[in-house]
Amino acid sequence: MKRHGMLNAPIAAVLAHMGHKDTLTIADAGLPIPYGVERIDLAIHKGFPSFLSVVEAVSADMHIEELILAEEIKTLNPTVHQAVLDQCPDILVTYVSHEVFKQLTQETQAVIRTGEVTPYANVIFVSNVNF
Repeated sequence: MKRHGMLNAPIAAVLAHMGHKDTLTIADAGLPIPYGVERIDLAIHKGFPSFLSVVEAVSADMHIEELILAEEIKTLNPTVHQAVLDQCPDILVTYVSHEVFKQLTQETQAVIRTGEVTPYANVIFVSNVNF
């Protein structure tokens, strides 16, 4: 559920339509996006916008119940992993294999593609309620 302030119209619309337990994925430039899932492509060039800047903007405007991350991020991208945890404190974190993560994106409301080019810089936000 939406909080406030998102200027990107497609992202704002997705947030406004989300209900409890719906999911939204923020992805690096290379994550495959399933056919039939809305693609919100923000990528301009390598590294822009960054995954973390989009995580920060979306998490500021969304009630999040849970984060889903690929297990591989812990060892293969520890800096980004810690930054996500720091940006979303006190939120339940679930880890799955990267293969399971990709399967979960088939059910997400949308995938926001960033310009990030570091490994496993992907997160699924599970929506909470705002009451």
